[in-house]
Amino acid sequence: MFRTVTATLVFIGAVSPSFATTGAGCLNIVNVAPDDVLNMRASASSKAPIVDKIPHKGQGILHLDGKCVSLSRPWGSRWCPITRYSGDGTTQGWVKARFVRDSDCP
Repeated sequence: MFRTVTATLVFIGAVSPSFATTGAGCLNIVNVAPDDVLNMRASASSKAPIVDKIPHKGQGILHLDGKCVSLSRPWGSRWCPITRYSGDGTTQGWVKARFVRDSDCP
């Protein structure tokens, strides 16, 4: 019975999108000067419109929403899809991988 329950839970987790804000899957901002911000873009391009400006301390929770792309590029050149949860609401967009590092969510 334990194996059946475990398999069912794993299957449900694989189908349902994960929007957890605790545990693994969050990000910390790095390589951004104290007097600067990290621009979150509407798509994975430096020419895409800015949808949010995140202070260097990363106010709010930054959640990694998927794989950073393109996989053929060096890590720092990839774009990562994220959601920012803050007191002002949520914002979804893209940031360069070189400006974020994996972290546990609070």
